[in-house]
Amino acid sequence: MTTTSTPPATSAPARSWRATAAACTTVVLWASAFVSIRSAGEAYSPGALALGRLLSGVLVLGTILLVRREGLPGRGAWRGIITSGVLWFGLYMVALNWGEQEVDAGTAAMLVNIGPILMALMGARMLGEGLPRRLLLGMGISFSGAVVVGLAMSGHGSSSVLGVALCLLAAVVYALGVVSQKPALAYGSSLQINTFGCLIGAVACLPFTGVLISEVGDAPMSATLNMVYLGVFPTALAFTTWGYALARTTAGRMGATTYAVPAIVVLMAWVLLDEVPTLLGVLGGLLCLAGVAVSRSRRRPAPATPAPPVVGDRPDADAEQRGARRA
Repeated sequence: MTTTSTPPATSAPARSWRATAAACTTVVLWASAFVSIRSAGEAYSPGALALGRLLSGVLVLGTILLVRREGLPGRGAWRGIITSGVLWFGLYMVALNWGEQEVDAGTAAMLVNIGPILMALMGARMLGEGLPRRLLLGMGISFSGAVVVGLAMSGHGSSSVLGVALCLLAAVVYALGVVSQKPALAYGSSLQINTFGCLIGAVACLPFTGVLISEVGDAPMSATLNMVYLGVFPTALAFTTWGYALARTTAGRMGATTYAVPAIVVLMAWVLLDEVPTLLGVLGGLLCLAGVAVSRSRRRPAPATPAPPVVGDRPDADAEQRGARRA
C-alpha cells in the first residue's frame, strides 16, 4: 500500500512575514514611480506614457507566466481581472498622468491619497471586511500626514478644475480596481491576475498607439528608459507583490499601507533629485509612517482568566464531603 506524504503547511508567522515583505516591496517601487513619471512625463503625453508602461509590463509578466507555465486563472477570476484591468491599469494611469500635468505635485498627492480611504469604505461595503477602529485611526493620521506632505511639495503652480477632477477620478478608480481585484485572487495567483489585468489595460490604451510611436522618436533616451522602468518594476513587479499581499489581508489594511508612499517619495527626492525636504515635509512623512503603524497594529488578546476550581474535581473533595456529613 502506497501512502502520500502531505508537505508541512507554512506557519502563520512565515506567511505574515512574506506578506509584509511583499507589501513593503510594492510601497517602495510605487514611490519610485513618482520620480520616474516626473522625468518621462516631460517627453511623453499621459496616454502614450501609460501605454508604453503597460506594454513593458505585459512583456515581462507574460514571459514569467510562460516560464512558470501557470496558464489561465479560473473562470471566477475574469470579472475582477477585466474590471481592474480597465479601471486600475488603464484609466487610473492615464488619469493620474494627465492630472499631474494640470495641478501641482502637492495638490495631486493630496487628492490621490483619498483613494485608500475609499478603498476601506468600499471593502467594508462590498466585501464585508469591516472597519476596525485602529484602521480608521491610522488612516486618519496618515491622511493628515499626506496633506502636510502635499502642502510642503506645493509650489506656485496653478491647479485647474480639470486637473482636480482627473486626480479625484484617479483616486476613485484606484479604489474600485483594488476592491475588484481582491475576489479574483481567490481563483488565480497574483501573477495570473496581474498579467491579464495589465494586458487588458494595455488593450484599453491602444488608441494612444500612434501618439506613442511619434513621441518615441523625439523623446530622449532617459525618458524612454524611465518609461520602461515604470513597466518593469512599479508595474510588473510591484503589482504582483501587491496581489500576493492583498490575497492575505483586507483591502482596507493594504490601502492604509500605501500611505507610506509619500514619506518614501520625500526621501527619494532628497537622495535622487537633490531636493532637500523641508521641515514640514519631514513632519508629514513621519505622520504617514505613524498612521501606517497604527493601522497595521493588532489589539493584543486579553490574558485568559483561569476557570474557578470545581469542588468535585479536587482529589480530597470526597473526603471533605464525608467529613461534613460526620460533623
